[in-house]
Amino acid sequence: MIKHIVMWKFKDEAEGLTKTENIQKVKSMLEALPQKIDFIREMHVEVNVNPKEGMFDAMLISAFDSIDDVEKYRVHPEHKKISSYVALIKTDRASVDYEI
Repeated sequence: MIKHIVMWKFKDEAEGLTKTENIQKVKSMLEALPQKIDFIREMHVEVNVNPKEGMFDAMLISAFDSIDDVEKYRVHPEHKKISSYVALIKTDRASVDYEI
């Protein structure tokens, strides 16, 4: 199994929404993906509660059967819709994939 972790820092305001509103919007969009993409085994979106400087604002924790499934997820049209939106509202992104 592959764990796919992504973290983002969001702009204070973007696309007519506040940072908090955009975080919640992205969280809702991502959490709807397992109903649309059947090879997602697990998906959670967590919001940072510590406002300390330099920390990321939100984190995606997801699981897939294989690295090939992670790649299929990356190019899936439903995921690409979210990625396109996130590109407009983020200031930074970090990710890691690891095997468990």
